[in-house]
Amino acid sequence: MLNFRAVLLILSAIPSGAVAAYAAVAPNKMTIAYASIGPRSAPLWAAEEYGIFRKHGIEPQVIFVRGAPTLVAALTSGDMDIGYTGGTAVLGASTAGIDLKILAVLTNRVTYDLVARPGIKSAEDLRGKRFGVTSIGGTLWMGGVLGLEKLGIDSSRDDIRFLVLGDQVVLSQALEDNRIDATVLDMVFSKRLAQKGFPILAELHKTNLPITSTSIVARQAYIQKNPQLMENFMKAVMEGIAFVLGPPNKAATIKLLQRRLHVSEREAEEGFVDMLIGMDKKPFPSMEGLRNIQRLMKQRNPKMANIKVDDLVDDQILRRLDESGYIDKLFAAHGVK
Repeated sequence: MLNFRAVLLILSAIPSGAVAAYAAVAPNKMTIAYASIGPRSAPLWAAEEYGIFRKHGIEPQVIFVRGAPTLVAALTSGDMDIGYTGGTAVLGASTAGIDLKILAVLTNRVTYDLVARPGIKSAEDLRGKRFGVTSIGGTLWMGGVLGLEKLGIDSSRDDIRFLVLGDQVVLSQALEDNRIDATVLDMVFSKRLAQKGFPILAELHKTNLPITSTSIVARQAYIQKNPQLMENFMKAVMEGIAFVLGPPNKAATIKLLQRRLHVSEREAEEGFVDMLIGMDKKPFPSMEGLRNIQRLMKQRNPKMANIKVDDLVDDQILRRLDESGYIDKLFAAHGVK
């Protein structure tokens, strides 16, 4: 073991300029939490696994947090720096005086499939039935309610009985175990069930229903305190998007989805298609999607009516990257058209 004198001798042999250079490029630690395991988390996983965060000076700690409320609590306490969650979490936090901002939205529309147990043939058959969700007021619940609305089903009037069970893996199993009658799922999970005889009542990605789904959020105070770090983070996320959308990286992205979703290669390929359907190349937040969330949430919490949804968005960094041509160059470099 080296003693203190030996360490000093080693340090004295390193040119001061080299020490300063290392300090300048030493990565900043950042804790990033995500609340949903699905194909549209792929840019985050790619940035972590393929060294994109480190390329932009960030040492990431990427953590799965089950449920948006827990994630928001972790952001509020400072245990997490960045959240990868739905817009519903931001609106809910704002009524409690928590100043979260949406920096980008990777998915601005409902992309789930509405899946039911065998024997249920249409949305009308869901009246009075059990509907599995991750949480009441969460993004998956919101997508389900909007999808049912589109199909002529009012969740209150038609006595849809929401059961809070867990993430999409848990919901898929609950449908197989006959603990619920229906739910909404990403394609990677719904197609697996369809092959077992579970009917897909609606492919909601074809309806173009606006919602603020997969979002990047952070506390306003953290954004203001770390402007360069936040810009580096957004650059890394955009490169993650360019990577997973890039045709030359398709095989690597499918393998990534296979590992992270714990599915077969064929199912990962379906997840890849699902990701392409739902992801926006330039992830600017949709105000229409936020207003849709506000409309549904204020039915349960009247305080939601007082929120100015425009104030929840801080997309300055994203706009700066877009206007500078940075995003277009990234896409070109990865063969994204």
